[in-house]
Amino acid sequence: MSKSRSPSGQGPSQRQLRVGELIRRTLSDVLNRGEIHDPELNAMSITVGEVSMSNDLKVATAYVTPLMGSVPVQDAIAALARNKAELRHRVVNGLTLKYAPDLRFRPDETFDRLDETRRLFSDPVVQRDLEKPDDAE
Repeated sequence: MSKSRSPSGQGPSQRQLRVGELIRRTLSDVLNRGEIHDPELNAMSITVGEVSMSNDLKVATAYVTPLMGSVPVQDAIAALARNKAELRHRVVNGLTLKYAPDLRFRPDETFDRLDETRRLFSDPVVQRDLEKPDDAE
């Protein structure tokens, strides 16, 4: 009954979005409470911006960034990858999923793109174009 989704399809399904958000919240809570047995990871403040799920819900890609640049993002990702098995166990413990998704960690570049967008909007040429009325061309 379900439609098969092609990789070039419309985007994530509602189920993918819902499961990704549940995993994001749970992962954030686990990191916030310092439940992992790694003092180096517990000393880091890490923000989980988004979790995207694969079509089959077997892979969860978490986009993370250290708060206020406290540590390099690659160090945070390395610490998370080292503790992937324990994080996976803690995250899926409260969820009722058929499979425990494999966790992957990537740097969250949302803030970098936001800074670039702000820079573009502050450009005088762009400001001039924005102030121009639509009918004047």
